[in-house]
Amino acid sequence: MSETESIIHDVIILGSGCAGLTAAIYTGRANLKPLVIEGTQPGGQLTTTSEVENFPGFPDGVDGFMLMDGLRKQATRFETTFASDLIESVDLSGSVKVLKSSTKTYQTKSLIVATGASPRLIGIPGEKEMFGGKGVTTCATCDGAFYRDMDVAVIGGGDSACEEALFLTRFCSKVYLVHRRDELRASKIMADRAVNHEKIEMVWNTVPTSIEGDETGNVKSIKTRNTQDNSEGEIPLKGVFIAIGHVPNSKAFEGSLNLDDQGYFIPESGSQVRTNIPGVYVAGDCADHFYRQAITAAGMGCQAAIEAERWLAEQ
Repeated sequence: MSETESIIHDVIILGSGCAGLTAAIYTGRANLKPLVIEGTQPGGQLTTTSEVENFPGFPDGVDGFMLMDGLRKQATRFETTFASDLIESVDLSGSVKVLKSSTKTYQTKSLIVATGASPRLIGIPGEKEMFGGKGVTTCATCDGAFYRDMDVAVIGGGDSACEEALFLTRFCSKVYLVHRRDELRASKIMADRAVNHEKIEMVWNTVPTSIEGDETGNVKSIKTRNTQDNSEGEIPLKGVFIAIGHVPNSKAFEGSLNLDDQGYFIPESGSQVRTNIPGVYVAGDCADHFYRQAITAAGMGCQAAIEAERWLAEQ
């Protein structure tokens, strides 16, 4: 049986990535003493990125972990407190919102959901071992520039995979686009651009079976299997970009907040962050399947915090 907190918070923030911590900084400065419930990955996806070059204010780039550590310290300065916990169910029907983990129950007047989205991975040997700074990544925009003049592969066949592959041609000497079928699922215009690009080599009817590392633990190749004749192959390269989609971390809110068919939160008309329940806001990758950038998540966190502050002042 879970323990119920006696305190009713003014605001609880779920998630400690760029959206959640920015919301904490703003609500903290508004003297709302936010509680951040960190989830399974404190600091969010950026903590697995070795260097972030496109976050404003860091002309020489910044280590992803250091960036998130700085945001956390900034939030702490404004009386943010943190709980290492994962919310499994919610009751948002009353004026006090009730959040439950496996061991504890939390209560809050307002709620900011910034739970992020988890990249969908393939589940093959070497993938997790070399994820984040060692050659396996899920974001060409974030990491593409690190593979200048190198050969890389993009795994996938939808619009996202084509966009990643086309973006990588700006830096990489060759981009292998590996797809399990003989036709891309992407829109015709995106598929045509990818197939006809001189730097992109299509690898049809093929799935990766393992990601191989060198003696330093970095990617050196992918092993593959042809889906038609089961023949095996190997492609030497330095980077593997997984582009088979993301899974928003929204399961606890099914039936409480409006979600689209992929599980992303649907904000109310006229707002990026308001939900169908007054006093409950969303921010970051759990509500954004288009941009998925640290800076846009931070912007949404700011919006959600300001909305929550104003809503609480009206009550």
